[in-house]
Amino acid sequence: MASEKNVDPTAGRRLRVVFMGTPDFAVPSLERLAETCDVALVLTRPDAVRGRGKALVPSPVKARALELGLPVLETSRITPEVADALRAADADVFCVAAYGCILPDEVLTMARGGCVNVHASLLPRWRGAAPIQRSILAGDEETGVSIMRIGHGVDTGAYCAQASVTIGEKDTEALTAELARVGADLLVETLPSVVDGTAVWVEQDEALVTHAAKISKAELMLDPADDARTNALRVQASGDTAPARCMVAGRGVRVCAARVDASKNGVAPGVAVAQRGRVWLGCADGAIEVLRVKPDGKREMEANAWAAGLRGDGLAWERA
Repeated sequence: MASEKNVDPTAGRRLRVVFMGTPDFAVPSLERLAETCDVALVLTRPDAVRGRGKALVPSPVKARALELGLPVLETSRITPEVADALRAADADVFCVAAYGCILPDEVLTMARGGCVNVHASLLPRWRGAAPIQRSILAGDEETGVSIMRIGHGVDTGAYCAQASVTIGEKDTEALTAELARVGADLLVETLPSVVDGTAVWVEQDEALVTHAAKISKAELMLDPADDARTNALRVQASGDTAPARCMVAGRGVRVCAARVDASKNGVAPGVAVAQRGRVWLGCADGAIEVLRVKPDGKREMEANAWAAGLRGDGLAWERA
């Protein structure tokens, strides 16, 4: 892809930006800014313990920034020293994507172009911490990204650009990756108008606001008392921090992929059927077919491998 230069029309130069972000979702935005702008400084949250090894691991943004040769400052809050570093960066605009840190007022107005955020929803729908998973759980047909100003409330600022994507059967991981790419492109496309003052800002309609609270593990537990679509959406929205789980024949299992199967409406709620390498879980109004699983203590596997160890067509399943 050819690099496009974001030019500050008042100075005849590439825009100078500070980027703030932490997880995988933020990495495409950092990469696109590095291609099109001068990235003066990258802020990210400190290394954290991840995985079973209990080792300190850098954030995805830190790892990519170092690969790109960009200066990195790790911090979980804006101290006076961090504020000094931000001022010294002399940026035209601050860009944020899932940083995970509250920014004080002085930071919001420090750059000429202010502070803009890449938010993973079509605001005012799904303000909050888990917009992608909430859009899936709600059965939304589409979601998207918004380029918005950061204000005092949670995702309450006006937006100047949006782009939508269809959800379909995309799981949280796939949808997050797609929105990250779309958001990165929209950010660099929008920045010149943000800095030169020509961007048109739209205030959010408070009557249309929905809130995307963090997903709890309990919300994604599969339940035979619920309908098949609800359980399938739980699987689609699940992830490592909140997996879709249940008990089958008394053993815990994470369901990594599943779909509603209208042909198996005769499977009784709470009954698991394993036949010819396929597995169905009976729900209140039908059944879901399990496609991929991770039994407790084992590796992730396709349903046909799991089905080989499930003997019988009348096994019980229940909430974990």
